[in-house]
Amino acid sequence: MTPVDVVDGEDRRKTGGRLSLFSPAKVNLFLRVLAREESGYHQLETLFQFLEFGDRITLERTDGGGVELEVAGEEAEGLGPPERNLAVRAARSVLDRVAALGETRPGGIRILLEKRIPHGAGLGGGSSDAATVLQGVNRLLGEPLPKSQLLALAASLGSDVPVFLSPSPTTLAWGRGDRLLPLPPLPSASVVLAVPPFRIPTPEAFAELAAWRKERASAGEPGRGASLLDPGSLALWGGVVGAAGNDLQDPIFRRWPRLVPICEALEASGAGMALLSGSGSALFAVFPREGSAAEAIPALELRFPDVRFIHSRTLGATQAEVHPGA
Repeated sequence: MTPVDVVDGEDRRKTGGRLSLFSPAKVNLFLRVLAREESGYHQLETLFQFLEFGDRITLERTDGGGVELEVAGEEAEGLGPPERNLAVRAARSVLDRVAALGETRPGGIRILLEKRIPHGAGLGGGSSDAATVLQGVNRLLGEPLPKSQLLALAASLGSDVPVFLSPSPTTLAWGRGDRLLPLPPLPSASVVLAVPPFRIPTPEAFAELAAWRKERASAGEPGRGASLLDPGSLALWGGVVGAAGNDLQDPIFRRWPRLVPICEALEASGAGMALLSGSGSALFAVFPREGSAAEAIPALELRFPDVRFIHSRTLGATQAEVHPGA
């Protein structure tokens, strides 16, 4: 990707209007994979938690109707062509919808993306960027689109995009990820992300899950039974730890066994919980004691020199105001 990628037209002069926004990473505190639809999508039930670690996006209005993309940061390489970038598609979707209203001339948008969230790691970077751009472009244009239309655009971009429009950094999601219940933010806690030097394609992760479940059904093992979720118990880390789990973790660990000792090492370092995030390949651990996460990282880096360890915190009630969805 070149330093500046221009989409839908030439590089144009800024006409006024600039907005800098934070785009948080996410982890899945639990993830249940339910029925598979005829369309191929799976019904999910998951608890999203945003982090203080994330990308930074600056949006500028320009002349014309195009979308320009400039990418910087340690994760700028390997994002693919700009026309497939979710942030670009999000900006274009808002411009097209506003133009269709015929009430105002939307002009164009220049996106400056400082990419820090590893892509293809289950941390929601592309989805978060898309949601941030949806809200940011709408704000630059005077908010002509209501939240309901932004949610519809988000759902059309990807199943993880709508949750980043939630007003809370702790949100329960189900269906295809487009049914959302914002919860009271959990108390802020230290988190360590472990990002291995490989990515797991989402279709391969779900194929592993299908094979795993087929084997267990053939062996006569029962499937998941009924469950009762108590949103009140998810307001404290004790309740979250009791509900924690990821249906994709065991089959993925079987296919990619290099993840197993990393997860075990995170647990042994004093974490209250350690899990695969989404379909991976990133793992995360939540630490109950202040400072214990930072203390654990040097030993983890020594043992796994090819793994990137990132120290962050969960996004809480006061920090959530940084994110435009809060």
